[in-house]
This record gives sequence, structure tokens and C-alpha cells, in this order.
Amino acid sequence: MIRAPLGDQAYWDKWVDFSEGRTRKMLYALGLPSKNQNYDPQYSFDAAIEHIRLFLERYSRGDSVRNLTQHFTGLLDAWDLSNRLANELNAQLNPGQGWDHRHLLTAPLATDDPRSHADPRSWTFKLSDLNHYNWCFWLVGLALALDISDDQWQRLLLLIGGEGEDELLDRVIASREPSRRIGGALLHSKPYARLLKAINAPKEQQAEWLRDFVEHWYVELKRKGKDELWWYIYGDPEKHPLEKGSYFGRWCVEAVAAVKAFGLDDSLCLGHEHYPGDLLRPDGPSTHPVRPEPKRGWFARLVGKERDKTE
Repeated sequence: MIRAPLGDQAYWDKWVDFSEGRTRKMLYALGLPSKNQNYDPQYSFDAAIEHIRLFLERYSRGDSVRNLTQHFTGLLDAWDLSNRLANELNAQLNPGQGWDHRHLLTAPLATDDPRSHADPRSWTFKLSDLNHYNWCFWLVGLALALDISDDQWQRLLLLIGGEGEDELLDRVIASREPSRRIGGALLHSKPYARLLKAINAPKEQQAEWLRDFVEHWYVELKRKGKDELWWYIYGDPEKHPLEKGSYFGRWCVEAVAAVKAFGLDDSLCLGHEHYPGDLLRPDGPSTHPVRPEPKRGWFARLVGKERDKTE
């Protein structure tokens, strides 16, 4: 059963197959001699992003939740390799140099320009950056929901870093890593102040405040210009319509992270278009509403009946 509110079976089959092929291709390419060392860190991190895209595409299609853990190792491997390659390139810079990312068709160039980026990748690896914060929160939520191994969990925490920087994320992580130092600030109040309020609310009010967070989550993540989340407009009928294939669902994994970490009541969120409740119920039944199948013409119905006779 398709879980996402958009996309038919053909859409999800097409793009799951595409992402499966692309992740294999990218991981294979990373093992080959480099053709452009300056671009390798970005390519490696793009491979990590492709893994989470595949993960969420398969969830959206309705695949078994228990089969999704297989993508976690590849994601961690790609991110870890990206960091190591970036560190190697940074070690080659002269004092005061950084990276110029203004040339869209080429790899980043080392430059003395004080406006340069400190990383050969275009991503900003700081929790103060909403893109990175959202990325890390998603991975923590998936890790908790899927009960990844201790080895993978420790690798993930090392990659995320940022201990003591954000109260909400630190507290969620501390549910599995009790020694985690808790920050005293909330880095992104919109929309995450609502989730923190749900966690801090009296038990009898937590379900309502969690639903409030999920309902406002997508709208309050809206940013302008360079601060826009990398996935935010995917599936937007005007800005990035479905036929472009980038849409993988709009799942509030952060809410799942909090439910898993603190035992919140998520009953009022079940069935919401942004709440991936099946992540916490791998053996079903699904928490997503059944979508009516599109009506088929007489020829399609006839073909379907003949196929049923032969199966």
C-alpha cells in the first residue's frame, strides 16, 4: 500500500529503481581512481543523500519497514568518506585559503578570497544551519525507530557531532546515549519549539501538542533563498512538479524521533500526511489511510482480469 499522499505505483516503482541503481553506481565510482579530487567530497556526500532519498522513497511506496535498515550502512560509509576526503583537501590549502563554489559547472577551486567557503562541499556542516540540522534529526529519528546497531549508532553520533549545541536534538540523542551533554538553546525555533513544548508538556497534553507540531511542521520549515531546505519544493505542482521525479514524500521524521525517545502518545498524528507512523509499527497494520485506486478503462480492466487468470 502506497503511504505517500502523492504518486501512483508506477511513479514509486520507477524512482525506487532509479535510486537503487544510482546508489550502487555512486558507491562503485567512489572505489575507482579519482578523476577530479576537488569534487570527490561533494560526490561522496551526494551518495549519502541518495541513500536517504532511496530510504524514504521505499517507505513512501509501502515497502516493509524492516527491510529499510539495509540502507543505513551505505549512507554512513558515504558520509564518512566524504568527511575524510574533505579533510585531506583542506590539509592541502595554504593559510588563509578556502573554497570558491561560484563556478557551477566545475569543482570548487582553492582561493584566497575572504568570502570563500571553508569546506570543498557546498553543504554547511553545522547544526546552526537548518539543512544540516534537519538532515541530522532525520538520521537520528530513523536510527532510533529502526534500532540500528550500537556500532552504527556510534558512527552516526561521531558524524553528527554538535554535542551540547541544541537542547532538543541533544535530549533526543540522550534517550539512547545518556552521557550526551544537553545544550541550553534551541537553534531553530520554527518549527521545533512546538516539538520541545510537546516533550515538556504534562503527559495528558503531549498528544495534542505533538499533533500541533506535525500540523505546522512543513509550513514552518519554509525559508527563502539559500536558506530553503534542499527537498522542500519537491512535489510542488508549480515549483517542482511530480513528473520531475524528485519527490520522495514529506515525512516528519523528527516527530517519530521524539515519540521513540520519550514514549509520546502519537495517536492523534496517525494518518496525517506528514507523519510516518509505520516506522514505529514495522509489523503493521499501516497507520496511513488507504488511497483509492484510480479508475481504469475497460481495456485495462480486461487486461487485469486476464492477468489474474494466469497467476
